[in-house]
Amino acid sequence: MKMIKAIIKPFKLDEVKEALVDIGVSGLTVTEVRGHGRQKGHTELYRGSEYQVDFLPKVELTAVVAAAQVDEVIDAIVKAARTDKVGDGKIFVLDVAKVVRIRTGEEDDTAL
Repeated sequence: MKMIKAIIKPFKLDEVKEALVDIGVSGLTVTEVRGHGRQKGHTELYRGSEYQVDFLPKVELTAVVAAAQVDEVIDAIVKAARTDKVGDGKIFVLDVAKVVRIRTGEEDDTAL
């Protein structure tokens, strides 16, 4: 099993969610986060004063999937989230040692 964490632009959330549902990803956690990479923030104007916004709003999606499904999930996220501009985001893939469904006690692949 693998945990996929994707940091994307907030306005792409619905498209990415639909793409994941279409390929059978049933569980998804969404967290509003702030950060920067190469984009390094931007300057905004408020009431005539300029100020620097260092951390931009992003959305972090987390899903745990079977190892065989990882490439399909990555492809779906990339296709749905890409704008071809700096700040599109990143995808991280981590190993998951164990999963337990609290309600039933099911473990690992059956708990997904």
